[in-house]
Amino acid sequence: MTVRYNGDKPAVDSLSLDIGAGERVALVGPSGAGKTTIIGLANGTVLPTSGSVEILGIESSRIDQKQYREVRRKVATVHQDFALVPSLRVAHNVAAGRLGYWSFPRALRSLVRPTNRLELLAVLDRVGIPEKLWERTDSLSGGQQQRVAIARALFQDPDLLLADEPVSSLDPARSKAILDVLVEAADADHDRTLIASIHDAPLAQSHFGRIVGLQNGRLVFDLPAAKVDADRLDSLYAIEPKEQRQGPAE
Repeated sequence: MTVRYNGDKPAVDSLSLDIGAGERVALVGPSGAGKTTIIGLANGTVLPTSGSVEILGIESSRIDQKQYREVRRKVATVHQDFALVPSLRVAHNVAAGRLGYWSFPRALRSLVRPTNRLELLAVLDRVGIPEKLWERTDSLSGGQQQRVAIARALFQDPDLLLADEPVSSLDPARSKAILDVLVEAADADHDRTLIASIHDAPLAQSHFGRIVGLQNGRLVFDLPAAKVDADRLDSLYAIEPKEQRQGPAE
């Protein structure tokens, strides 16, 4: 499939990628490689300009309203910008992961007082911030807000878990811990698929069995982590001459 924004050069160019249930896949590559666009294709927020995308067996361009709600329940995304409501408490932001399963009255009640306190505490404990349960989200550091976003995705209990640069604002030790949590959450259900875009290729190799290398929206390699060597990564992240570069793909 190909994705173009406003007629510009392709953000994703003639990409063919098949990811099965239960796989753990890391998308790696330099900025502008198309990683964020692929995450958008996988959750249905981006539609291909040409070609087609299937999400959990449903073609994204043909999803009706009922199917879209079903996909939203089964697909959780940890966004690069967190997509949290800053003025709400952490408990409310995390509880929002279940909104797709609740009736409108229950969703309103959750904004007053979430009833799943023990579950919320448990998922916040998994990302290392259980003590932040009742704090306002905008009082947290960027790294802590990122962990709230991950906790919300885990609370959703999805079939497909997507993460767009989930460790971009964390130190190395916390980055490893967060990826441990994501992989553990995927391993809790053998049919749950995990796809993450990660700028740090060695970190991706240490946590994912399959590595997809991207550059300028094109697939460069799709290999088991053990077969991705240093020379291949050096080539992937090599800086191209200015006249050969394409526009931003993310």
